[in-house]
Amino acid sequence: VWDGTRFSGADVLVYSDTDSGWNDELTLVHEAEGGEGDHPIDVASRALALESLQRHLPSGRGVVLDAGCSSGFLLRDLVATMPAVSPIGADFIAGPLRRLAPRLPGVPLIQFDLRASPFPDQCLDAVVCLNVLEHIDRDEVALAEIARMLRPGGIAYIEVPAGPQYYDIYDEYLMHHRRYTSEELLRKGAAAGLRVISHSHLGALVYPGFAFVKRRNRRLLSLPQAEKAALAQKMMRETRRSAVMAFAIRLELALGRMIRYPAGIRCVATFRKP
Repeated sequence: VWDGTRFSGADVLVYSDTDSGWNDELTLVHEAEGGEGDHPIDVASRALALESLQRHLPSGRGVVLDAGCSSGFLLRDLVATMPAVSPIGADFIAGPLRRLAPRLPGVPLIQFDLRASPFPDQCLDAVVCLNVLEHIDRDEVALAEIARMLRPGGIAYIEVPAGPQYYDIYDEYLMHHRRYTSEELLRKGAAAGLRVISHSHLGALVYPGFAFVKRRNRRLLSLPQAEKAALAQKMMRETRRSAVMAFAIRLELALGRMIRYPAGIRCVATFRKP
C-alpha cells in the first residue's frame, strides 16, 4: 500500500530482484566516471524527454513512469519542472532505487522486469525509457508491455544508442545487447502498436568524432576484459569534461527545434498509443 510517502513496510516495492543486462556496480561506476548526471549528452537526453512530455501531456498532468530510472536524475527534473505530474520510478536493479528512496520522498519506486510488468492495462499517461531497451534481450516484449500500460492517447518517449556498426568495447562493458538504427526503433514501436509522433537523433554535431572513435575501439574487442573496462571508464571521464562536446550539444538542442537530425550518437522517438 502506498501512503503518499512510502510503501507500507518498504521504501521500494520489489518484484523480481534478479540478474539483468545491467548491475549495481555499473551504476556506481557510471556515476563516478560519468558524473552525477551532469555528462553533457545525459543532460541533453533528459532535456529532450522533458520537452516531449511538456508538449504532449495535456495540461502537464498525468502519471509518468520513468522505466529504467536508475539514480533518479530524470525523476528529480520531473518533480522540479512538472509539479502537476505524478511520477513513478522503476528499474530492474533494486540497489539504486533503495539509495534513491530517501532523496525522493513522495515518488513511488518499484523494481520489476519490463518484459513482465506488474502494472495493469491502460494505467499510465506516459512512459519514458532512456537507454534501457539495449539492455533487454527481448526488447520487442518490453515495447509491447509499454504499449499495454499506456492509456489510449498516452505517449512513450524512447532513447537508444544509434549505429549497430559501431558496437565496441564501450557497449560490451555496459552490457548492451545491440545498438539501433532509427528505422529499427520505429519498426519495433509500430509492431508494439505505437504510432510515431516524431523522431530524430541526439549527438549529431559530434557524430564524426564519435564514428572515428567507435571504429578504432572495435579493433580493441579482443583485449582482456580488465583493459576494456579501464578504457571504457576513461572515455566516460574524457567526454564528460569536454568543453567542445558541451558546446556542440547545447548548439544542437537549439537547432533541433527547427530540424530533424538524420544521424547521431543516440536515436530518439516519441510514440503515441492510438
